[in-house]
Amino acid sequence: MTQHITGTREEWLAARLDLIEAEKELTRRSDELARRRQELPWVRVDKAYRFDTEEGSATLKDLFKGRSQLLVYHFMFGPNWTAGCPSCSMIADGFNGFVVHLANHDVTLSVVSRAPLAKLQAYKRRMGWSFPWSSSQGSDFNFDFKVAFTEQQQRESSVEYNYQRGSHAMDATPAPEPVAQIAATCGTDAPTFSRDRPGLSAFVLEDGAVYHSYSTYSRGLDGLWGSYQWLDRAPKGRNETGVWWRRHDEYGKA
Repeated sequence: MTQHITGTREEWLAARLDLIEAEKELTRRSDELARRRQELPWVRVDKAYRFDTEEGSATLKDLFKGRSQLLVYHFMFGPNWTAGCPSCSMIADGFNGFVVHLANHDVTLSVVSRAPLAKLQAYKRRMGWSFPWSSSQGSDFNFDFKVAFTEQQQRESSVEYNYQRGSHAMDATPAPEPVAQIAATCGTDAPTFSRDRPGLSAFVLEDGAVYHSYSTYSRGLDGLWGSYQWLDRAPKGRNETGVWWRRHDEYGKA
């Protein structure tokens, strides 16, 4: 017999009406936060970043593809890894569906990783993705936008991620078991894995100049993680005791 609270339809409706007020307040708060994001001051980007793309070498301005807004998802895929991060992969599984809608609303979605382009293209084919994915290998881009760190920064505990220093679980020594477990699926060890991090950065192109407008990391990416938005509305919620997700072609494998 269920251990969860049960009740009549009338009791359920009363509780649901109370909850909907809290949901509406959350929606209003979310709208306010969106406005505050848009009100952040823009910072001009003058550094000449280079990216390897399917169309050849490109600048940050080229990634806009003729549009005025650019959203970059910082996908964890280090230079020597054998596969992309499964968490980033789970998030990216939703990109194919809405990239065309963004493109038709003056927004380009581009994914950037430090792995070589050929490795990214092979993984992209494996996953069945079609969104733009560029390599920033040899560039300071990931380091400047705080999603990549050096081994020396790790040794000195000077990693600054999500606007804080040394506060992320991936900075722990020894690494938590889930971090080591995910790292192994990428063909690397936990310290190497932890030198790349996920994030989202937004840019705008105006009067020929590129400006950085916003970046978010860690739990700030929850809204992009579509599967979790569904789970948050399922009867048992996220209901997780560890790393349960895999790349979509790995479910059912021993």
